[in-house]
Amino acid sequence: MTWSIVARDPSSVQIGIAISSRVIAVGALCPMFRDGVGALSSQSYTSPVAGERLLEALANGTGGQTAIGHALTGDDGHMWRQIHGVDAAGRPFAHTGARCIEWCGHWTGDAVSIAGNMLAGPQVLDATVAAWNAGSEAQPFADRLLGALEAGQAAGGDKRGRQSAALMVRGGEIHAAVDLRVDEHPDPVAELRRVFDLFWAERRPYMATLPTRENPSGIYDPDEREAFIAAWKAREGAL
Repeated sequence: MTWSIVARDPSSVQIGIAISSRVIAVGALCPMFRDGVGALSSQSYTSPVAGERLLEALANGTGGQTAIGHALTGDDGHMWRQIHGVDAAGRPFAHTGARCIEWCGHWTGDAVSIAGNMLAGPQVLDATVAAWNAGSEAQPFADRLLGALEAGQAAGGDKRGRQSAALMVRGGEIHAAVDLRVDEHPDPVAELRRVFDLFWAERRPYMATLPTRENPSGIYDPDEREAFIAAWKAREGAL
């Protein structure tokens, strides 16, 4: 039904999720974050309850794989669940239930977890993993996540077709660094790329002026804000 990548960026300490599926608005249901705790995707007969319980267990100091067991205790549908992610320290965890629809599976690496079900084949997971590993920490984290998702789509993605995709990155502030969704589209991953490139060039400089926990005023003077945004765009440009 869905495949996704959840990872932590060691340089920025951001955590992000990129996800796509042949269901409407996958980004509204599967991804879950808790600042200072971790992030996950609950997919394949999604259980937000399991996701919440897993994050709560992580917050209480339980390791990821043990936390999965806690999250699925008492869940008669546990064999149909797929849930995976990383904690705030980048430790990955993953579970693919025995009754998840083929092709299904998961892979975990250094500060990253990739999982999918009802995929066109194992090549979808393999391509996503390969694209992530071929990326660089010098590459913008959100762009690296999206590139891995694009590789999985190019390898076949969800075997039923295409409908929605999402890209979300959080980094310790109240507002997300990136929170983009394509809820219904014939080619959602390509559309997500189009929207992301626009966001990166046009909206990200403005977001850098927002109040933060360390600077609760942000940049609020209109002239100062305009000058800051202009300098940002001149310095960084597009991807």
